Amino acid sequence: MKTTLHLCCINMLFLLTSCGSKPAIDESGRISPDIVTNPTTASGNTEKPLPKFDFKETTFDFGSIKSGDVVTHEFVFTNTGDVDLVIAQANGSCGCTVPEFPKDPIAPGKEGRIKVTFNSEGMGGQLTKTVTLLANTIPATKVLTISAEVLKK
Repeated sequence: MKTTLHLCCINMLFLLTSCGSKPAIDESGRISPDIVTNPTTASGNTEKPLPKFDFKETTFDFGSIKSGDVVTHEFVFTNTGDVDLVIAQANGSCGCTVPEFPKDPIAPGKEGRIKVTFNSEGMGGQLTKTVTLLANTIPATKVLTISAEVLKK
């Protein structure tokens, strides 16, 4: 047991010292706090200015549509943060849900739009789909939801 613990400690130190450009262990043999780069403090405050999504709505219901209908909706947001907001990715929960998002940074106080197109071909019943955004915000992801009752032809 003692040997296993000793080997685990050696492996952990090896991993910590082999990753990143800053040394993980200082001269006194302690792990350096510089390896942690989370900008949020324990109290929930941030140490640096961040962008922030402020959506007018995060869910939208298309109501009743016919199978085969292609419908779209734009989710409008404002960057209420202090620095440019950058969206790196927008992924639909399936191939029937296709998001379009701004590729350029959204300046503080400016609006952006996420256009979501839903193709109901071959579907039926009450459906809910999502779009997950990955951005330079905290938290890094934001989920938008669309729903519809798809009526068979």
